[in-house]
Amino acid sequence: MIICLALIAAGILLRQADRWWHTPRRSHRPLTTLYEVRAFQRDRANNHTPALLLLGHWIELAGWALITARTGPLGWAAVVVAGAVKMRHLQEVSHFAVHGVLTRTARRGAVLAEAAVHVPLGFVPITVRRQRHVREHHPNATVTGADPNLQELHDAGLHPGISRAQFARALVFPLTPTGTAATVRGIHANLRTSTTRWWRLAGFIAVPAALLLATGWQGALFAFVLPRLLLYPQLSWMSLLVEHRWWDAEAVTGPPAVVEAARCLRLYPHNPLLALIARGSWLPYGDLFHYAHSAHPAVRWNYLPTLERHTVGIPQATVDAFLLGKTAVVRRHLQALTAPARPAASQSPEQFRAEQPA
Repeated sequence: MIICLALIAAGILLRQADRWWHTPRRSHRPLTTLYEVRAFQRDRANNHTPALLLLGHWIELAGWALITARTGPLGWAAVVVAGAVKMRHLQEVSHFAVHGVLTRTARRGAVLAEAAVHVPLGFVPITVRRQRHVREHHPNATVTGADPNLQELHDAGLHPGISRAQFARALVFPLTPTGTAATVRGIHANLRTSTTRWWRLAGFIAVPAALLLATGWQGALFAFVLPRLLLYPQLSWMSLLVEHRWWDAEAVTGPPAVVEAARCLRLYPHNPLLALIARGSWLPYGDLFHYAHSAHPAVRWNYLPTLERHTVGIPQATVDAFLLGKTAVVRRHLQALTAPARPAASQSPEQFRAEQPA
């Protein structure tokens, strides 16, 4: 058990190098403008601390996997949760590689994200993810027929006219048999999107195979297979739900900050404890600050809280809870989906302008 805990601690400590190197507190003066943030980000950009960051997550996951051979069902359940959280963290780190700001050069970040995240977790090639996320989602968030993320929610059953029972089932879609089958099909499709798919498949199999050899079937099952197929997709699904006002966003025009303020959500703006827990688990690496990211997608996660405090503020819609309460995300989405009339969020900016009086 000492070795397990030592690996977990070593992984956590190794990740702090990137946090320390990029912390805004290292700036000689407060970063109060977008120009200052970007200048400091360029100055701190490097190719070494991101590699240590990703390596730290995998070392920590190895420590959790070793625990499975020394515990029972309760320990196995804890490892499933820890494994899913690690995968969420890896997903979000690679998300900033997709935007080209993980390392000093976008190319180096793409290679690093492929090797440490996309291949071992069975994601699509990073070029495909960049096309879907940067070119299709970001300019068209909440726009029906243009936003692939909104289409993903629709395919899971979240669309206007849904019943309460259907809505409840869609909230846990990745945990349902249909959702799990979709995850498996997605991984299979991801591994076949590249002409060199043999090495992507080999890289994906290598992780559970290594865990099987090192920790037995328990490590492979509870630290990788179950998190990857069940709990990680659910955590990622919850993250997707809290990003935007998917079905009641206002169609507005103007600078990016104005447009995103009308269609983003901000979770836990008045609850620092829940915000801290979310940032450490299912909304890591700037995911909690999605409005700041949407307004300025070329800014690294380390500086999004600074942007929120000094530049963009918070969006129009804030929610104090995910599941329960009058302002919970779940309640807000249900009201939007069961409203009598279809909300204007489905309109593109061009459609909105065309319908305005001359």
